[in-house]
Amino acid sequence: MTHSLHRAGTAANLQNDFVVFAISAQTVNAKGSAAKFARFFEIVSRYNPVNMGDMKTGNIFSAGKEAIQKGFQDNSIVHAVFTDKEILPKVFKELRDADLGPSIVVSGLLHDVNEGCEAAGIKRHTIEHSLGVWGRTEKLPSQGILEVATMCGHGMVAFNLVKEMIDQIQGGRKTPREAALELARQCHCGIVNPVRAEQLLKALAARGRHEVA
Repeated sequence: MTHSLHRAGTAANLQNDFVVFAISAQTVNAKGSAAKFARFFEIVSRYNPVNMGDMKTGNIFSAGKEAIQKGFQDNSIVHAVFTDKEILPKVFKELRDADLGPSIVVSGLLHDVNEGCEAAGIKRHTIEHSLGVWGRTEKLPSQGILEVATMCGHGMVAFNLVKEMIDQIQGGRKTPREAALELARQCHCGIVNPVRAEQLLKALAARGRHEVA
């Protein structure tokens, strides 16, 4: 299971949203992984990710890239977020050639991820699907709010904070970009896609307030 699996959205607004991360198995190959995570971070950094982070340190908007680079541990989980599916084969191929050892997990639309694997000459190992949210779904906020908030798989982007950011955009106190970066800072792991968040927030702010509750 991966915390990046449950991103709500449509095929249209998820088509430029890919999370690539490295994780070791704690009882199998974690020992000595810190140096391998540093190498992973170095590789993915070259392909202009829109967000990056390590679950031990924070993300580039909260902790900064330098702090992340200094903080890798054997039990780190290191993430990068991309918006261009054409980049994926290049990232996958370089990671394949590096043969680091930790598992590489990719979240995104299955067709696009498959194409990236095939173009890089990689045969994927496993597929996981989210079955959605079950139970008293009437307690959830609107679909638009969920599409923004679920980009943080640990629930650190609060529904009410998303609503507050929409209110601030509507009131001219923040731009959609500023609001998106504020939300990205909350996601410790660094898997919020600020480009997608900006687009979603801009669209939500253009609606009436009663439509985004």
